[in-house]
Amino acid sequence: MPAPRSRARQPAEAPPRVRPGPRLRVPSAGRFATRGQPAAVAAMERMLRQGAPQALLLVGPGSVGKTTLALDLAAGILCHAGDPDARPCGACRSCRLIDAGAHQDLHRLAPEGPGRQVRIGDHEDPEPGTVRHLLRELARLPVEGAHRVAIVEGAHRLNEDAQNALLKTLEEPPPGATLILCADEPERLLPTVRSRTAVLRLGPVGPRAMEGLLAEHGVEPPRGARLARLADGRPGLAIALAAAPEAVAAREELARSLLDLAALGTADRLLAGRDLLARAADLARTGGAPGDAPGPAAEGVAAAAPGDPEADPGAPPARGTPAERRLAAAALLATWTAVARDLAVTAAGAGAAARDTALLDDLRAVAGAVPPDACVAFLGRLVRAAELLEGNANPELLVDTLVLAWPHARAAGTAR
Repeated sequence: MPAPRSRARQPAEAPPRVRPGPRLRVPSAGRFATRGQPAAVAAMERMLRQGAPQALLLVGPGSVGKTTLALDLAAGILCHAGDPDARPCGACRSCRLIDAGAHQDLHRLAPEGPGRQVRIGDHEDPEPGTVRHLLRELARLPVEGAHRVAIVEGAHRLNEDAQNALLKTLEEPPPGATLILCADEPERLLPTVRSRTAVLRLGPVGPRAMEGLLAEHGVEPPRGARLARLADGRPGLAIALAAAPEAVAAREELARSLLDLAALGTADRLLAGRDLLARAADLARTGGAPGDAPGPAAEGVAAAAPGDPEADPGAPPARGTPAERRLAAAALLATWTAVARDLAVTAAGAGAAARDTALLDDLRAVAGAVPPDACVAFLGRLVRAAELLEGNANPELLVDTLVLAWPHARAAGTAR
């Protein structure tokens, strides 16, 4: 097994924080921006003809298109076109306002801050961007027509108090109001919340539909095919990667560093773990890691410089708030899961099924030196690690455990 490559990490510049924007429309998209979800679109069309439920829960993997579908439905509900089969028309005043992100009857709420939480807000005077403020806005009379629509993105990030604050509105929505919740993990919602909503499920989008969507955004076919594979059925992630080439490069470097771990001993693995976290913080910051939403996930998390006491595995944890460090660890786990999956299928002799074909030579080199069953077992460890991270486990200790458990490469000539 060759010695691991030496790589100097270049810190990524954090982009400005972007507030939730308007509905994304592409000239060739037709009525809806949603792609690759024929069953969900058909259900939405029925809702627009027959009347949408006042409380709707959209569930599916992160970045799969739940918010896009919610915005399509909101546009159809608020559209002024007389023919329900033509909504959203894209031409009326309401549709133009929605496309500009300026419709006064459409309200959006999304997780904020390093902890990526949806805040409940003050009881007496709730500030904008909180559940209680959203509910107050939803209870007002419409401005542009007969309806108001509220969309809660990342609803699984609502804590129990915030969910309880929604219950009264879910039980008795104001006349003409529609509340749409988008959740990656619906099991984290209270049973009382789930039972008061109609549920519509979205699944991963097929590669052809993903490539078509990327082509609509001006991505050339060869690059689109690679991004579609990397995004694994998540259009939001594919579009984010297309808009941030540096994120694709950062992800590839992180993936190669993970593969290099197989050749390292215990001490070197522990040292490498802290650098992996720093690299993952950069990746999350550039928007190249899957999750609730691309963006500045781990600002303030810096790499340990040579001679810095944080380069010592026994030194204090990496800089940054606890929430920032957890988000960096979450980005690392997401990339590690993709690499471990590709390594497992390559070790099983199915390298053509690897999602990141740019790493195929590296994957084959490592796969030939590690036990195939160890790769599969490690995937289970990653699932458990993600659960522990959600439960506020220490990110550095969690990564230390994983780097030690990552399959070890056999020496050349060692029998299987």
